Amino acid sequence: MDWERVDWKALERLRAAFLDGTAGAQDYWRAESDLESYDQTFGQRIRWKWDYVLNELKRRGWSPPATGGEVIDWGCGTGIASRSFLEHFGSNASATFHFWDRSSLAMQYAAHKARGAFPDIKVWLEKPPEATSGMLLISHVLTELADSQLDELLSLAASATVVIWVEPGTYDASRKLIAVRERLRNGFQVVAPCTHQVACGMLTTENERHWCHHFAPSPPEVFMDGHWARFAKIAGVDLRSLPLSFLVLDKRGAPRPEEVRVIGRPRVYKAHALLLGCDAGGVRDYRQTKREKPEEFRRLKKGKIPTYFTSPSKA
Repeated sequence: MDWERVDWKALERLRAAFLDGTAGAQDYWRAESDLESYDQTFGQRIRWKWDYVLNELKRRGWSPPATGGEVIDWGCGTGIASRSFLEHFGSNASATFHFWDRSSLAMQYAAHKARGAFPDIKVWLEKPPEATSGMLLISHVLTELADSQLDELLSLAASATVVIWVEPGTYDASRKLIAVRERLRNGFQVVAPCTHQVACGMLTTENERHWCHHFAPSPPEVFMDGHWARFAKIAGVDLRSLPLSFLVLDKRGAPRPEEVRVIGRPRVYKAHALLLGCDAGGVRDYRQTKREKPEEFRRLKKGKIPTYFTSPSKA
């Protein structure tokens, strides 16, 4: 990374727009340097979230359609979602990557960065069609969309074969993504993070306080870099915590674990831990004791959060 090229004042301006809710009102990219500064900082944190999601899909044996077609990076920003996807799954010679954003500057930047890393990919920079049979990559857009814009996006999503959607791990973003899942799930197989196809267990009255979020790891080197420390101060973020919400839908069907999904962070006590788990039976606390599973308990105490678990005792 070239930290000398980072415009710290631009990052402060962008952060202010994200926090005060004005980011959705208008295009906030003023110059290519804004995009470059964002891509090296906020964009990297988003990439680590995409890495978390795509690594999980690979571990579960999932792969993208092999016939090429269209990959739409909707609301592309700097194009970090597409680059992460290409790094994990490679470029299909017959696929076209369609970068779309309200900002033409962002679309051009995203295409330039993608071509720089993957010179052979085909790129398209026009407004996407109203329907697609290809893949749809969506990243960090829910907090910026009006209801009518979200309806338009969901209409496009409903026509796609695969939808991979990543959002911040906040209560508001997670709850909005749950609503998206409920609107789309009957037309797809819900691949992740869910272990089931039925209605989301977060929607019950007793689970109103919860939200579906997970934690991606940050690379160890960021904790030894003064530039990242400066960024964390400006952005008001904890480099140790990278919460995300995500949703993966696939009309082709896909492998799904017969286990309980861990939500958020376990609550670890002296002799037991409580894990909030989700499966087809709903969302509830599960108890894991130090005496019954000492190795698993030690990992929980060290902050190593499992993705799934074979059901321990209900709390």
